Amino acid sequence: MAEAATPSVPEGRRLLSLCLSASGIVYGDIGTSPIYAIRECFHVFHGVEPSPAAVLGVLSLIFWSLVLVISIKYLFLVMRADNHGEGGIIALTALVSLPSRPVRGAGRLLILAGLFGAALLYGDSMITPAISVLSAVEGLRVATPVVEPFVLPITVLILLGLFGVQSHGTARVGAVFGPIMLLWFLTLAALGAREVIQHPGVLVALDPRQAVRFFAEHRAGAFLVLGAVFLVVTGGEALYADMGHFGRRPIRLTWFGLVLPALLINYFGQGALIIQHPAAVAQPFFLLAPSWALYPLVALTTAATVIASQAVISGAFSLTRQAVLLGYLPRLRIEHTSARQIGQVYLPAVNRLLMVCCIGLVVAFGSSSNLAGAYGMAVTTDMVFTTILFGVVAWRAWGWNPVLLLLLLSGLLCVDLAFWTANLPKIPHGGWFPLLVAAAVFTAMTTWKTGRDLLTLRMKNRAVPIELFVADIRAHAPIRVPGTAVYMDSHPHGTPPALLHNLKHNHVLHERVVFLTIQVEEIPSVPEVRRFEVSDLGEGMHRLRVHVGFTEDVDVPALLARCPIQDVSFDPMRTSYFLGRERVIATGTRDMGRWRQKLFSWMARNARGVTPYFHLPHNRVVELGMQLEI
Repeated sequence: MAEAATPSVPEGRRLLSLCLSASGIVYGDIGTSPIYAIRECFHVFHGVEPSPAAVLGVLSLIFWSLVLVISIKYLFLVMRADNHGEGGIIALTALVSLPSRPVRGAGRLLILAGLFGAALLYGDSMITPAISVLSAVEGLRVATPVVEPFVLPITVLILLGLFGVQSHGTARVGAVFGPIMLLWFLTLAALGAREVIQHPGVLVALDPRQAVRFFAEHRAGAFLVLGAVFLVVTGGEALYADMGHFGRRPIRLTWFGLVLPALLINYFGQGALIIQHPAAVAQPFFLLAPSWALYPLVALTTAATVIASQAVISGAFSLTRQAVLLGYLPRLRIEHTSARQIGQVYLPAVNRLLMVCCIGLVVAFGSSSNLAGAYGMAVTTDMVFTTILFGVVAWRAWGWNPVLLLLLLSGLLCVDLAFWTANLPKIPHGGWFPLLVAAAVFTAMTTWKTGRDLLTLRMKNRAVPIELFVADIRAHAPIRVPGTAVYMDSHPHGTPPALLHNLKHNHVLHERVVFLTIQVEEIPSVPEVRRFEVSDLGEGMHRLRVHVGFTEDVDVPALLARCPIQDVSFDPMRTSYFLGRERVIATGTRDMGRWRQKLFSWMARNARGVTPYFHLPHNRVVELGMQLEI
């Protein structure tokens, strides 16, 4: 089985437009790393002085990290693994469990690893805005020490503004992201080019032997520096996740034609500056600029970091939406901020959580250097999981040669695990935070999935077979009333309990009855020819399954308007929707511990109602309660 091909290849102006947009959305995170990456490599904690040999060694590590991790691993290899054009670790996890070759045993662990990798991205979404904006505002210190007491308040105000405008969506401001980031990358190249031209000897760092000598000389210190070098590739996962918005070609062209050259010129320019003036290691990025350009540079840097933060915040919204649709999180309020781009969504609950955590991190850590200690652990772990899952997909789905694949994976994992191990010392200094966030999200996701599966099993065991129900209706016909009744049935096994309750208490049945199940597939979108699955049960009753992708909106009335059920009308004024409101009672069983049952029960009580989630008309909905034990 070959890799899925991209449906269409953009050309001409369309390609240039996508490349320009990708420079802002895709590369916002990795593009702002020069603000703090080299500075953190020579942090006093690492014990490495900025000698010329050490600077060349660090530059060599940065160059080869960008080449091996971003250029080869992500752009050349991992981006081949797309789920109908969509990227990201959830899409990659979905590819592991192909319907044609179901996973068992170790495969279950792989899926759990993918879920934990997705959970890790929430920690990254909290730290990235905090460290990016704070590091930009800290540039004011270079201009004047008078602003020192105002750095944190300014940062907090910017973050409040950033999260405050999320409800308006990125559709309106997205058009300016690309031009601003294009200016940003050109500025990076211009700032670094002057130093590189004046001191071309710094280009010797392209030789990997400089990195080898650096490790041979500094040993433990070099190993700690490697954890800071990782900051230059922290946007790799975001790059893969945004593939569905732009496609492979624009992302690759933008990287090799603009982003990579600009980053390397700037990094090498900072290195040349430090070699000539070792004291510049305190703020090498801002000291590249002449004094007259410092304030404009701080303004541009702040804009770039806001854009980078916007990208990871939007990614958290999209990730949460996918998890909800795939059944790993309870229903949440999801607002679509664009009528043309279904992926542009806003989740108020997630936005509030990210805002509180980002501001809390800024206040608690106090500086971007301290925050750098918390940054990296989550992303390195996520990259390890991505490599493993990619290997499984390449073996099971594409049929790659196992021996060659094993050699390839061994090389990739050597790089990933080196970065991961180098970030372990960060755990006591803040690296524990994203791991704690990931553990909490992972617990919530697995608890909700397990609880829903147990409820489905309980409902299936208690369900009245539909054949018996139809036979009973045929033998003892109840009073039939005009109109259509739609019974939302998340457990399509037998007769919906809400129907039995309604018939028991009201003793009537609508002329036309539809049992509706929304089935979310592990693909981004479902072709219209596969959308509806209809079964005629007799006596005016039908079972309808509507298949949707995990990136699609679920508007039930709009879906029913396109539904091809013969002789069934879904007139909005003559259609009633019947819902079963389940009250979960924790009993404590070996299938699920009592504390997880209580957590699941709490999540169920606080989940968003079915009516607004599925866009049902409020004045046409009837809810019937029931109790279930798990």
